[in-house]
Amino acid sequence: MTGCLGLALISCGEKRTVRAAVPPPVSGAEVGIASWYGHPYHGRAAASGEIYDMEKFTAAHRTLPFGTLVRVINLDNEKTVEVRINDRGPFAGDRIIDLSHAAAQAIGLIGPGLARVRLEVMQMPVAAAMVPGYYAVQVGAFQYRGNAERLRAEMEARYGAARLVLRPGDPPLWRVLVGRAASENDAGTLAGRIRAEQDGKLAQSFVVRDDLVESTI
Repeated sequence: MTGCLGLALISCGEKRTVRAAVPPPVSGAEVGIASWYGHPYHGRAAASGEIYDMEKFTAAHRTLPFGTLVRVINLDNEKTVEVRINDRGPFAGDRIIDLSHAAAQAIGLIGPGLARVRLEVMQMPVAAAMVPGYYAVQVGAFQYRGNAERLRAEMEARYGAARLVLRPGDPPLWRVLVGRAASENDAGTLAGRIRAEQDGKLAQSFVVRDDLVESTI
């Protein structure tokens, strides 16, 4: 799993990989599992609104603002690539970033499909400092709207706010988001509460940035 909002330093994903000298990261590193995605999302609108091109150096992240430039290091082989965040995901609870086909190929991820990586934020878009971020908790994602609607209604009754967000695809993906917090920490507290109160049923719940760009139902 899916206009140029990029930074002045790069053009729509064309800037690439390993360089002899690179600037230091803006903030602390994030370590976890990376995956990649291509078809059927190639040519469809990403969460940012731009058309996803799997041969550009872009990626999906749950919470980083669109346009953020990130260095990704494959910890299995030390290969490095720089990507621009233009989509939301991954939607599997144990992963931290979904790379485009081009970016995955650059760090040797195509064959294994998954790899342990370190993410370093190189530059944030200027707009991110001026526009407040909002966060929600994704508690599930379903191919069938009926299944998503049942969980949405249950979450709304218990936590006061829940909605469906449609991710176009073949098949489409119906995401269930709960709450809308002003900080990532507040959303993390809600996620912990949901996991604790649902007796393990929603153990894969995680925090996502609430962009309100994808189709909301």
